[in-house]
Amino acid sequence: MPDVHVPKVDEHGGGKSIFKLILEVALISVGVFLGLIGEQWRETRHQHELARQSLERFRSEIVENRKAVDDVRDYHARVLAALKRQLDLPEQKRSGAEIHFQGVRTPSFDHAAWDLAIATQSLALIDPDLALSLSNVYNVQNTVTAESQALIQSMFMTPPVEDRNTTAFMGAVLVYYGDLAIYEPRLMRMYDDVLPRIDKALK
Repeated sequence: MPDVHVPKVDEHGGGKSIFKLILEVALISVGVFLGLIGEQWRETRHQHELARQSLERFRSEIVENRKAVDDVRDYHARVLAALKRQLDLPEQKRSGAEIHFQGVRTPSFDHAAWDLAIATQSLALIDPDLALSLSNVYNVQNTVTAESQALIQSMFMTPPVEDRNTTAFMGAVLVYYGDLAIYEPRLMRMYDDVLPRIDKALK
């Protein structure tokens, strides 16, 4: 005959007391709660670390991009002024001697930090106002890069030097440098605004 399982009874003759059951449920609930709190803490810490790493990369990249602009903006301003003076003269009096043109010298921007932040979605972990400012910086940089590429492409599509309309080419450079005279000071202001805010967020 099979054994019949009979629940143990306490000294009072009943099953588990209500108090013991409540205590077990409470302990299990506390354990689950503490586990969830621990998991949330680890996730928050992980997100904080991702945001910090992104800000550190942004800072390094913006410092480099600021230097790239600062290295060429005085040259652009000088050539722009010389071009304006030459093109204001009658065509027969233009010699170009004072221009001292040494190449277009377009500013070159790094954007790996931005691309990585988009790919990892870490931009969403940064303060929204700071993220918006960073987005504005990279948008202006992209505008300058697009204009630079358009000018360089037009240079490769021009006829040989002996057949080239130098006045037309220098006019295109004048327009390009005129745009840089707006964008480059604006970028410098944006860099100088966002860098201290990144430093503050990293503290």
